[in-house]
Amino acid sequence: METASTPPLPGGTWTLGDSTVTRFGYGAMQLAGPWVMGPPADHAGALAVLREAVDLGITHIDTSDAYGPRVTNELIREALHPYPDSLFIATKVGATRDAQGGWPTARRPEDLRRQVHENLGSLGVEALDLVNMRMGDAQGPRPDSIAEAFETLAALQQEGLIRHLGVSNVTAEQVAEARGIAPIVCVQNMYNLAHRQDDGLVDHLAADGIAYVPFFPLGGFTPLQSEALSQVANRLEATPMSVALAWLMRRSPNILLIPGTSSTAHLRENIAGAGLSLSDEDVAELDGVGRA
Repeated sequence: METASTPPLPGGTWTLGDSTVTRFGYGAMQLAGPWVMGPPADHAGALAVLREAVDLGITHIDTSDAYGPRVTNELIREALHPYPDSLFIATKVGATRDAQGGWPTARRPEDLRRQVHENLGSLGVEALDLVNMRMGDAQGPRPDSIAEAFETLAALQQEGLIRHLGVSNVTAEQVAEARGIAPIVCVQNMYNLAHRQDDGLVDHLAADGIAYVPFFPLGGFTPLQSEALSQVANRLEATPMSVALAWLMRRSPNILLIPGTSSTAHLRENIAGAGLSLSDEDVAELDGVGRA
């Protein structure tokens, strides 16, 4: 239950299909063990973070059955099932795990059907709120056709196993290709102060009422860019992560944040950081970080 000491969730809400979610969400990937493999070192602590997220008002949780594998989904189910009506759980398919901790692609129709059913089972639901079709690889998007894979998910949606569809790690061309097959409610790509390649896509999606969910909000910065961000953060008496999250929250109303953590204290810090007030001058200086 919210108390006087609970920081308000920044950014308000956004509509994903027929659901309204908080723009500040929670990404569950960090709840798994090292390299996103195996169980967490602190099982009770992982459950506590998930429950705290919901208690603080977060209604958007991002996960995947590939995390662990199955670990984060099973933690979510243990901590929160039966789920509140307001809770929206997004998952993704398109990759599996190998014994070495790698992420081999798995995008054949039979692979995707298996992954959807595995997510249904591990989360304990009859239909998934959102399934993102992840393309590309660890180095980023690749210019492959999304058609066969996305058509499989669209068929599963027609069967009633998926409520909403999204795409992840994709090019603008793949977004357009997917939208020609079935409606999407979100795009999940790498994007932050230093990686602005999707600026045009963010604005295009916003105009069409489609959410943009950035991952790695403070990843891939050069030392010079990190120094520039730290200078702004020091002036604002905030952490670089806080400033980076606040910039994303201000960048566009369709941006939904899903920072992850395995600590309840860090969860609250992220919420407070995303709510940091930035002036127009701050934003102008931060916009230069990507050019540092």
